[in-house]
Amino acid sequence: MTTPMNTAITLKQRPNGEVRDEDFEITQSPVRELQDGEFLIENKYLSLDPYMRPRLNDMQGYMDPVEIGAVIVGEAVGEVIASKTDAYQVGDIVTAYTGWQTHYIAKGDEPMIYKVDAKGLPLSVFLGAAGMPGRTGYFGLTEVGKPQTGETIVVSAASGAVGSLVGQVAKSMGLRVVGVAGGDQKCGYVTEELGFDACVDYKAGNLDADLAAACPNGIDIYFENVGGAVTRAVSKLLNKGSRVPVCGYVSAYNAEDMAAVETPFHVFGAMEEPPEHRFFLVTEWQEQHGEATALLANKIKDGQVKYRESVAEGIDNAVEAFRGMLKGKNFGKQVVKLG
Repeated sequence: MTTPMNTAITLKQRPNGEVRDEDFEITQSPVRELQDGEFLIENKYLSLDPYMRPRLNDMQGYMDPVEIGAVIVGEAVGEVIASKTDAYQVGDIVTAYTGWQTHYIAKGDEPMIYKVDAKGLPLSVFLGAAGMPGRTGYFGLTEVGKPQTGETIVVSAASGAVGSLVGQVAKSMGLRVVGVAGGDQKCGYVTEELGFDACVDYKAGNLDADLAAACPNGIDIYFENVGGAVTRAVSKLLNKGSRVPVCGYVSAYNAEDMAAVETPFHVFGAMEEPPEHRFFLVTEWQEQHGEATALLANKIKDGQVKYRESVAEGIDNAVEAFRGMLKGKNFGKQVVKLG
């Protein structure tokens, strides 16, 4: 087999606010020979997700920051093209946290690598609706949100990879589902294609009034993805006994001083009767990874869950796509298709 060249994107310097091209470096190097117990993945798609932005900062969070010179973190789906382990065979399709690169050498017993049964679905869906974002939405809703039939749930970033899944599952469980998204196109998609009961355009300039009109019985569950003005508007409508799964707050991720950011925890914690709220990670339910992935893949195949993707072509366009995603320019899940 001809020695492949690995193209990777590494962190050159810490971003100050919005990420810039000069914060990253594209490197190329030949893939070394496999040792016993290893296998080689050729990535087909890279996942771009909001959580990656805080990890570029020099501050400790729930995961270690990316080191200068290291490959940018992230999940990918790819094909095994060489193997020296019985655990994986050439031709296997897997998801793995390879980072932003075209090739990745893994050990046969490495955790967080999973074989994919594509079920005739596009491979990219296992980075989105049937992947980490889908599982995040599913477990965040069912385990932290604790939905009950007849309740009202508000989902921010409703057209995105996590929010769109949350709303569709909540609707199937008998909830009134209200999305929050930016612009007529995204709001139309949320109601007309995803089946939400209503969607509030946060860019329209009437957020408080529009949200109150969409939630005449108040809000029982708020699935938090964005923070900022949406969080403040939601806080005024929360019912007694409400729950708030905090997935993230992307509106603050490009802030130059994260320590000065008003987080959802500040907003909810200052309330006279704070809702039940907590930050969660999908890895809390890691033992149910396979079960949840199969469940979501079947729902997608059966047409019960719909999704949309924004696809950037080529690893050279990953940084621009990432920058756009953090501004909400993507529509649905953002992935990078590799050649």
